[in-house]
Amino acid sequence: MQHDLTHPSRGRLIAVALLGWLSMLGVDFLLHAGILADLYQEPSSFLLSPLEAFRRIPLGYLAFLLSAVFLLWLFLRLEIRGLQNGFWLGIRIGGYLWGTLALGLFSISTASPTLLFGWFFGQAIEMGVGGAVMGVGLTDVRLRQLALLVVLLVFLLFIAGVVLQNL
Repeated sequence: MQHDLTHPSRGRLIAVALLGWLSMLGVDFLLHAGILADLYQEPSSFLLSPLEAFRRIPLGYLAFLLSAVFLLWLFLRLEIRGLQNGFWLGIRIGGYLWGTLALGLFSISTASPTLLFGWFFGQAIEMGVGGAVMGVGLTDVRLRQLALLVVLLVFLLFIAGVVLQNL
């Protein structure tokens, strides 16, 4: 079945945004629960306690949903399609946004440079992965196939995050 790529249906756009967001959450889990986990255990006047931070996870996930919607809007305005185009625009947008945030936080907070660099690098990758998924979703690919790949990706990222926690 061919889709009108110039005017995707509202349902397709919602599905593409949600798949992009889900892929971003998978990368986010690997990043924060695995790669950067030790940094959250260090005493810091900048970070919340682990329990309080855990309670606020839904707010972070809402922020990523808003990022996914913004990225999708940008893809539609710029007519970005495909895995590679989506990935690289996502990397650029994520790197710019998180790079400026990290610099700003470094200038006014007690956040460690290691943590800020991890956020910058990790969130750029996260936006790149979300962008890749959304870029593919805006082509004529079957969304069911894309959804299966995203679920598999998130599962593998979750396993990797759990393994890193236990090493």
